[in-house]
Amino acid sequence: MARIRVPYLVSGTNEYGSSNLGRGTATVALRLARKLLREGYMDVRVCTPRGRVLQSTELDELKPPKESDMAKGQQRSNREAKKPKKEKGKVIAAAPSRKEAAWQPDFGPAKKK
Repeated sequence: MARIRVPYLVSGTNEYGSSNLGRGTATVALRLARKLLREGYMDVRVCTPRGRVLQSTELDELKPPKESDMAKGQQRSNREAKKPKKEKGKVIAAAPSRKEAAWQPDFGPAKKK
């Protein structure tokens, strides 16, 4: 029988007893913990993969960091920001050029030997 790894353990107690539910990611564990709180569970806790137990008042620590909270090396610089590309007119090879002929130098009459 294959074992499924659930690194986050969410637990809570209500009038009928306690519940211990495993979840695979912090986001899903946070969602479940908040659901248990809405349903009236008491003593809701989340145990992280490193063994840290978060009380219901500390659940915001599970939120993924915003882009501005990221380390400086992980932030995108202004140069990396996507810029809209300029629209180019389509060039049809069979169509004659619409550009006016550019000036070309005149080397005088060609001499034949």
